[in-house]
Amino acid sequence: MQGHGYGQPVKQPPHTGWLVLLRVVFVALGILTIGFLAWTMLLRLAAVTRRPLDWVLFVAVLVADIVGIALLGAEPGDDVHTAGGYTGILLVLGALVATTVYYLAADIRHFQVRRQAYRAQQQAYQGRQAPAYGYPAAVTPYNAATVPVATPHPTPVHPAPTRPTPTHPTPAHPIAPHTVPPVPQRPAPARIDQVRAELDELSDYLRRHDGHEGGR
Repeated sequence: MQGHGYGQPVKQPPHTGWLVLLRVVFVALGILTIGFLAWTMLLRLAAVTRRPLDWVLFVAVLVADIVGIALLGAEPGDDVHTAGGYTGILLVLGALVATTVYYLAADIRHFQVRRQAYRAQQQAYQGRQAPAYGYPAAVTPYNAATVPVATPHPTPVHPAPTRPTPTHPTPAHPIAPHTVPPVPQRPAPARIDQVRAELDELSDYLRRHDGHEGGR
């Protein structure tokens, strides 16, 4: 997949003084010819902006000027006293006023937008030219052949000091583990008393049994 790529670079607009001079010249050309050359203002505007709307307006004003001049030319005599003559004057003068207002507003707005776009492009270009500390500059179609790529300096790495591992000598003969003899357990006192009582009963029984046999 291919990315969007880089947009078309915006050209630097002409100097403001030169633009003002051109506006004055074209407006004066339309006024001094009493509107007969008012279409020249829209011709320049359409050539600069290259918008379809400006080309359509240029053709409409040109047609209006041609029709107005034709109506005035068909007027008999030097004075205007017919409906056709008055219509021709309205077409020429109306086209002159409308064309002058629209031309100045559209031309000023167009070059303001171009100037803002050019400044934004320059700021973005300068932002790409100023990389962060320790990182190489971004290579773009504008600086691929002129701007060297800055490489970061390698940071020296110092090895950590190693500590000797203590070694314990291994004995020649293994030492047997010390065994503790088990402690003899004594019988519980209650068990001893019980055994003694049983022995006493047994001895009494035997004495009684022996005395009984001797009496016989």
